[in-house]
Amino acid sequence: MNKKIIGRIDIVDFPGLGLFNIDVKIDTGAYTSAIHCSKIIEENNSLRCIFNSDDHKNFGKTEIIFDTFSRTNVKSSNGFKENRYKVKSEVVFFGKTYKINLTLSTRDDMKFPVLIGRQFLKQKFIVDVDLENVSFNKKTQ
Repeated sequence: MNKKIIGRIDIVDFPGLGLFNIDVKIDTGAYTSAIHCSKIIEENNSLRCIFNSDDHKNFGKTEIIFDTFSRTNVKSSNGFKENRYKVKSEVVFFGKTYKINLTLSTRDDMKFPVLIGRQFLKQKFIVDVDLENVSFNKKTQ
């Protein structure tokens, strides 16, 4: 398989979530990918998620209802374990749409609203930490 080279940060689209030109951090230290979700409500066997942020650009007030979701334990870099909701969605890199698993977390205090982890990166990408916005720059050319 031919792997594409990406940088340490990029700007991508999550069309299934109605989120476009979103800043992401490529985090090879993280196993799972995570996205900022300001409000999560589990009701009637579905998960209502509100993606909204005053701090992260292009995070308007988007509400998505997931009929399929799960929970998973995520261990942070400081060793703290947290049980989070996990959903399936899509992300666009280099004009190609990929399936991605995303854990939901409040990331308003973080610089990036999305972390892209190893589970998604494996067998698709090589990370060059000297580069930035490689996929986005190809999109805008």
